[in-house]
Amino acid sequence: MTNTPVIGVLALQGDVREHLIALAAADAVARPIRRPEELAEVDALVIPGGESTTMSKLAVLFGMLEPLRERVAAGMPVYGTCAGMIMLADKLLDGREDQETLGGIDMIVRRNAFGRQNESFEAKIDFAGIAGGPVEGVFIRAPWVESVGAAAEVLATYDGHTVAVRQGNVLATSFHPELTGDDRVHGYFVDMVRAGL
Repeated sequence: MTNTPVIGVLALQGDVREHLIALAAADAVARPIRRPEELAEVDALVIPGGESTTMSKLAVLFGMLEPLRERVAAGMPVYGTCAGMIMLADKLLDGREDQETLGGIDMIVRRNAFGRQNESFEAKIDFAGIAGGPVEGVFIRAPWVESVGAAAEVLATYDGHTVAVRQGNVLATSFHPELTGDDRVHGYFVDMVRAGL
C-alpha cells in the first residue's frame, strides 16, 4: 500500500490549477475531478474558492452533489477554501434560497463577510498545528465562521473572526493559501489524509 494520497480538486469552477500545484508540492498525487466516477477514485478532495452559488448549481448539474455528500458523510477527508468553506458548512447566513451545501462541519458561515472583491486583502494568520510561524492568508470576498458546534475545532482567527476550522477529517479556511506559494496548509491537509490511509 502506498503512502502517497490521491487527492482530487473539485474542478467545476474556481482556482483549481493552483490547488493542484500546492498539493503536488505537498507530496500528494493531485487530479481534477468533475464526475462521480472520478470522485470514486480519490482518497480525499479539495473544494476550491470560486463562487459558492455557481459551484452548488454546477454540482447539481454534473450529478456530483449527492455523491459528494455521501463521501463526506462516509468520512472522506475534505478541505474547502473560501467558497469551499461555504460548501462544507452545515448552515449558511446570507445564502441564496436555493443554495445547496454538502455539510461536514457543524458551523454557521456568513458569505462575503469580509466585504466585496475590491476589499480583498492579505494577512498573516497564526494557524494551530502548523509550525514555522504565521501562514499568509489571501482573503477574496471571503466568508467567516459565525459560530461552531462542540465537535468543530477553531484553528485560526483574524480580527476576532474564525477563519479556519477542522472537524474530524474535514478542514476549511476562509482564505486562499494556494495563492501564496506557502504550501504548509496543504501539507497539513495531506498529513490528515495520510494518517487515515
